[in-house]
Amino acid sequence: MFKSAAALALIGSAAAFAPAQTGRASTSVSAFTIDNMPGALAPMGFFDPLNFAEKADENTLKRYREAEVTHGRVAMLAVLGFLVGEAVEGSSFLFDAQISGPAITHFTQVPDGWDALIVTMIGAAEAQRAQKGWVDPAEQAPDQPGTLKADYYPGDIGFDPLGLKPEDPEEFNIMQTKELQNGRLAMLAAAGFLAQEAVNGKGILETLLN
Repeated sequence: MFKSAAALALIGSAAAFAPAQTGRASTSVSAFTIDNMPGALAPMGFFDPLNFAEKADENTLKRYREAEVTHGRVAMLAVLGFLVGEAVEGSSFLFDAQISGPAITHFTQVPDGWDALIVTMIGAAEAQRAQKGWVDPAEQAPDQPGTLKADYYPGDIGFDPLGLKPEDPEEFNIMQTKELQNGRLAMLAAAGFLAQEAVNGKGILETLLN
């Protein structure tokens, strides 16, 4: 199961940061509803057993999708980080190859100072994403926090260095659905990796190979 999850995460990560389509009728931000959101596949269809989406207004629905896309992308990178980090243990050029053991312990082994740099880089990336998609709080009513910009489509951070985004709207919706599905699988896989390493104290690769 872990091998399949890792393989799919590797495939999905190639399209993880392809921006969402804007300015086309099929993904118009002015008509963001559960009827036109990508991500639904048979046999589950649109999976919302607690009816969160049905009870949400358009802005809340867009924030739900933004959160799902972002967490899926982070989870795909996390799965890769688990596998790659443990695979290069003892042979990496980073930190004199001193970081070892299960991946959940790696961050605490990073030398002093580097953790602050990592947090700063994450903060800078999040600040850029917020400026890209969110209405400035100073321009927002106090009772309407966290409103996305009208021209912002959830997940469209404008980052597509390999030019993977299809021009055809139908093909793009298919790619976006693939990204969502791989992100969902990666979230489950990352949670499984975390739980397993916390329980047995062994790395994922060590567990798989033994």
